[in-house]
Amino acid sequence: MQISTFLMFAGTAQSALRSYVALFPDSRIVSLELYGAGERGSEGSVKRAVFELHGVRYMCVDSPVHHDFTFTPSISLFVECDSLAQFEQLCTALSAEGKVFMAPAAYGFSQRFAWLQDRFGVSWQFNLP
Repeated sequence: MQISTFLMFAGTAQSALRSYVALFPDSRIVSLELYGAGERGSEGSVKRAVFELHGVRYMCVDSPVHHDFTFTPSISLFVECDSLAQFEQLCTALSAEGKVFMAPAAYGFSQRFAWLQDRFGVSWQFNLP
């Protein structure tokens, strides 16, 4: 048995996974399968992808079906940062064109914490213990 985090996008999966892989060290695209002409999804959109962020594996797709839902902030990717510079770089990069739910600050439970949603709709929590 294997359990994976699965992210469903609506046409932005490839941009999202490439952005994430570029931001995090020890990250890579494991596999990327795109829809071709005449297939169910939009040609060139992600049929199925597997990628790793700092050694943690994720799966994603561009859903060919329209849904009345998208990502919710109640599920987020939680990142323990190693330095203030790393914390700030990741928060700045991923909050661009997104939303900030909790601005980077010292909230009393760690040195720095932030909770945001990136431009693709994925929620992230960053913590500097």
